[in-house]
Amino acid sequence: MSDHVTTHQAQEDARNESLLIYVDGKMKPRAEAMVSVYDSGFMLGDGVWEGLRLYDGRWAFVDEHLDRLFEAAKAIDLDIGMTRDQVFAALEQTRAANDMHTDVHARLMVTRGVKRLPFQHPSLSVSGPTVVIIMEHSKPKAPRPIRMATVPHQRGLPMTQDPKLNSHSKLNCILACIAAEKAGADEALMLDVHGFVNTTNACNFFIVRKGQVWTSTGDYCMNGITRQKVIDLCRANDISVFERNYSLVDTYGADEAFLTGTFGAQSPVSEIDGRVIGSGQLGPVTERIRVLYKALIQQETAK
Repeated sequence: MSDHVTTHQAQEDARNESLLIYVDGKMKPRAEAMVSVYDSGFMLGDGVWEGLRLYDGRWAFVDEHLDRLFEAAKAIDLDIGMTRDQVFAALEQTRAANDMHTDVHARLMVTRGVKRLPFQHPSLSVSGPTVVIIMEHSKPKAPRPIRMATVPHQRGLPMTQDPKLNSHSKLNCILACIAAEKAGADEALMLDVHGFVNTTNACNFFIVRKGQVWTSTGDYCMNGITRQKVIDLCRANDISVFERNYSLVDTYGADEAFLTGTFGAQSPVSEIDGRVIGSGQLGPVTERIRVLYKALIQQETAK
């Protein structure tokens, strides 16, 4: 499609061509920022990551992001090799090296490090971990609401690959994204193992029905920080919100739908599987949540 949109679409910024990237404690020019072909992340997708945003010189919800990073690392038995304070200092070092102040997106990645042999056993990782921080000047710029398509790929059970892990192994979500694009959509709507509406390939998903905000139970989706902030804001501002099972029938009949994520905050959805959702534009409840979220960001970054 000529007008394809992504949920991470940003304004072009020439400053990103001369970025300095943090690689294991050293600041490297973009063209020189590399890891070994034996790195566990490159070879096997063995690692975890976080995406953070900088507003007015401060990282939004940084404590929650670091909580999630260290929890995920513990879950996969990966020693980050740095304390929380050291990880935060690395973020600040990278920010300062690039003279960044606002509208910045950071991808903080930790892998199990360089392997001795090209096989999967974790004990073969003999040098590491590998820690990389990429920061870009990144201001969201989606020209229209998101079009979605339901795909056969699911966010599965925690005994396969727990969907709450922000892991480097994203192939399932990538395949979902490809399927949606083949169907002429921008983003994939993924169901859970019971056939209920769950999440998308890159974001958390909400609908609005008769003024009520619905999202999935959270059992099979990423434990999104923006997702939780939206739920908390609704509860604090007398907006009815439910974490529940609901179907595609409920979704097609919704008055509004929107996505949440660290990058785009709240992105409106215009259609799903060819069905126009509500007016096909940003709806009043989504707009109110956006206003509340912007106020929360201002409060968070004023501390």
